Amino acid sequence: MHALSPEGRSLRTASGAELTDFSSNDYLGLARHPALAEAMAACAQRRGAGSGASHLVTGHGAEHEALEAELAAFTGRERALLFSTGYMANLAVLATLAGRGAGILLDRLSHASLLDGARLAGARLTRFAHADAQDAARRASAGTTLIGTDGVFSMDGDLAPLPQLAQLARAWGAWLVVDDAHGFGVTGPQGRGTLAHFGLGSTEVPVLIGTLGKAFGSFGAFVAGDAPLIEFLIQKARPYIYTTALPQPVAAASRAALRILATEPERHAQLKSNIARFRTGAGAAGIVLAPSTTPIQPVVLGTAQAALDAQRALAARGYCVMAIRPPTVPRGSARLRITLSSTHTAAAIDGLVAALAAALPPQARA
Repeated sequence: MHALSPEGRSLRTASGAELTDFSSNDYLGLARHPALAEAMAACAQRRGAGSGASHLVTGHGAEHEALEAELAAFTGRERALLFSTGYMANLAVLATLAGRGAGILLDRLSHASLLDGARLAGARLTRFAHADAQDAARRASAGTTLIGTDGVFSMDGDLAPLPQLAQLARAWGAWLVVDDAHGFGVTGPQGRGTLAHFGLGSTEVPVLIGTLGKAFGSFGAFVAGDAPLIEFLIQKARPYIYTTALPQPVAAASRAALRILATEPERHAQLKSNIARFRTGAGAAGIVLAPSTTPIQPVVLGTAQAALDAQRALAARGYCVMAIRPPTVPRGSARLRITLSSTHTAAAIDGLVAALAAALPPQARA
């Protein structure tokens, strides 16, 4: 497929074909919201396009400070610390909180950045069966310093068993780190994330990582937690110390997204409705879906070739749904990763279901 450039909920290929986008992580349709664009442009006029230095030199500005305070309040934590990407935030947390030789216990399907953070730390990495808190308990030991997991898993759309993992972490005196990149802004009351969905606070989950480039429609990431944790990261986390700060206009756009979440609850209601509509339609059409209640709705096809063939067949019918293949997902579980947004219309969702029914191989049908 040719490179795609975004235009609302559609994507246009280099050859000019227009496809309805069902692959973006823009779950609330904020990436092209006028308020975000206006906030970014206005800030750029006032403060420039780039930050010019790291946070600890001269790169930390008023927009960064305000966004960190607002993210802390939104997540119900004492402080938040901005990072340029979620990948950097995960590297920073794991490499800083778990030293060389420490034990790190991760869900087998945790994001690659959590795995790389464990390697960067020089830790002893153990992986437990996906979303299996009992297996995690069997594999934990006195040397377990940190337990890490995604909140919502990016390729399966399911939720981690956070209450059980929180109990396990407390029993072993370990940090519990949750990367809520795909839950933040989507799950829980007012989109406050997977922790809010389970009613967990900083006592149960001391380290929360969120990203701003998915449901928030902007860019960047943050770590939220108690004040001593954040201060420790500021002083010790190399991916924070030794990189240029996020541009202030990007932070201003994220602040606009936070305001929209507070004033437009109908976006979450519409997203929930769209997820239900898709799952109901797919079930009626005999399409086998994973048991996900989130915007991420995978259709597992098995082989990479089957997934690629389905992607091309859907593109020919006007839909962009990307094939996900190993090593991003385990061997034998190549899939179509369908993602829903609050801005998808009923007609677009129904059209996708019809296209899937026509394009999918027999193994994807009930």
